[in-house]
Amino acid sequence: MKNEIGLREITLGTILDETAAKYPDTEAIVYVDRDFRLTYRQFSDLVDEVAMGLMALGVQKGEKVAVWATNIPFWVTLQFATAKIGAILLTVNTNYKKAELEYLLRQSETENLFLIDGFQDTDYISTIYELVPELKTQQRGSLKSSAFPHLKRVCFLGQEKHRGMYSIPEIRSLKSMTSKEEYQKRQESLNAHDVVNMQYTSGTTGFPKGVMLTHYNIGNNGFWIGENQNFSEKDKVCLPVPLFHCFGCVLGVLAAVTHGTTLVILEGFDPLMVMASVEREKCTALYGVPTMFIALLEHPLFNKFDFSTLRTGIMAGSNCPVKVMEKVIEHLHMSEVTICYGLTETSPVMAYTRINDDIRKRVETVGQPVPYVEVKIVNPETEETLPPNTQGEICCRGYSVMKGYYNNPEATAQTIDADGWLHSGDLGVMDQDGYLSITGRYKDMIIRGGENIYPREIEEFLYRMDGIQDIQVAAVPSEKYGEEVGAFIIPKQGAQIEESDIKDFCRGKISRYKIPKYITFVDKYPMTASGKIQKFKLTEMSTEIWTDRI
Repeated sequence: MKNEIGLREITLGTILDETAAKYPDTEAIVYVDRDFRLTYRQFSDLVDEVAMGLMALGVQKGEKVAVWATNIPFWVTLQFATAKIGAILLTVNTNYKKAELEYLLRQSETENLFLIDGFQDTDYISTIYELVPELKTQQRGSLKSSAFPHLKRVCFLGQEKHRGMYSIPEIRSLKSMTSKEEYQKRQESLNAHDVVNMQYTSGTTGFPKGVMLTHYNIGNNGFWIGENQNFSEKDKVCLPVPLFHCFGCVLGVLAAVTHGTTLVILEGFDPLMVMASVEREKCTALYGVPTMFIALLEHPLFNKFDFSTLRTGIMAGSNCPVKVMEKVIEHLHMSEVTICYGLTETSPVMAYTRINDDIRKRVETVGQPVPYVEVKIVNPETEETLPPNTQGEICCRGYSVMKGYYNNPEATAQTIDADGWLHSGDLGVMDQDGYLSITGRYKDMIIRGGENIYPREIEEFLYRMDGIQDIQVAAVPSEKYGEEVGAFIIPKQGAQIEESDIKDFCRGKISRYKIPKYITFVDKYPMTASGKIQKFKLTEMSTEIWTDRI
């Protein structure tokens, strides 16, 4: 680990310029399904073209540019084009519906929106016409929306023309209207501590909040993530996770671009396309949430593909079952796979396992703090710092802590204390060597008649049982005890397991009060688009499933 490198006060645009100068002929972006390939020089030129086109449209420094799109090629282009002109990339969840987009556009005071035609059952074009009917009648570039007074421009991420919207070819053709001097002057006016990225928190609880992240936050975090995996221009990382989340645009894109590494991007997660992409491009790294890795390992065609080029990658987003980690190392050849832990508010990684950590550390912990980041465990009630091996709330301080929540100083003050410590809301234990273990969400903790029960402990125990593919434990309301333990289980294909089998497996091995009182078998879990399982929704489901028993 090259800790002597330190932290760099550098913009994302300068990072790309440096990489393009150093590795001009190395492939930067690859899409296997459409044979789309750009070298770092070609990618950098395209970014400059789009950035100058955006300036010609009138996009000013500090304006938000929202992107409502799947992982299409122009997504990453916009990530750097906005950064180069001092605009703020606002990432929009692809699963959003009309009301959610309305909330985001209004709360963020977005000036610019880029979108594709739609995703799954949501038509993005008709949605924006419903929200902003003025698009159909007003001249482009002169938009005045009664519902969204800040909105100035809507652009379509494709070739087609839509009323009131600019298309990508049109924006690219406008580059000649911005002089190189103007473009250079804009870049020279930027500061590494300017906000460059805004992401709305996953919303596992409450209304989403706009997390403001700077060049300094995510540029440095991306660099150290790449360092931790020993990335170089010889590596290729397969990226099937959403770009609108930090997992995609920081752990993926910025870890790669800071090291001249090739990004093999998928528009969405498809197990077959992931396996084909790894084999065809000879990828050395693969990213995913645990459910993605489970989908690969359980796929009937898994043994038909060659994964021998893989060595590293990241598993993050939610707790990783021990057995899944062991299978990833053995069957996917990812001997140097890493676990990352953090929050959007921490850019996002505050701790990770190192590639030379022993297997126990890599399956039982989320590693040690990232260089230049402090992590401590506190009593969530008193905020007193706790000694090693004592459970409490995880707090973090350092370069990666967000600038704050957009237009929400109260929520910012509740999250970041006067000494700069960000309170995660997660429960964990840190040993004397600084290795961190996550034990659950402070709010996910089940309190049964005064006994604190941590879902992760029960999940790990039950995952050892044959026939269980995945398991999530959540609180079920109880009149007698306040809360009881509920287990939501995805069985392996063909497995014949019943509620009584689960209880028999637990009996005599874990405390009686920890044995799930309520057990149900499900096909999938309610998740955020970034792969986080929404346990509060499991709790909500429980009241419907077990109405007659609660």
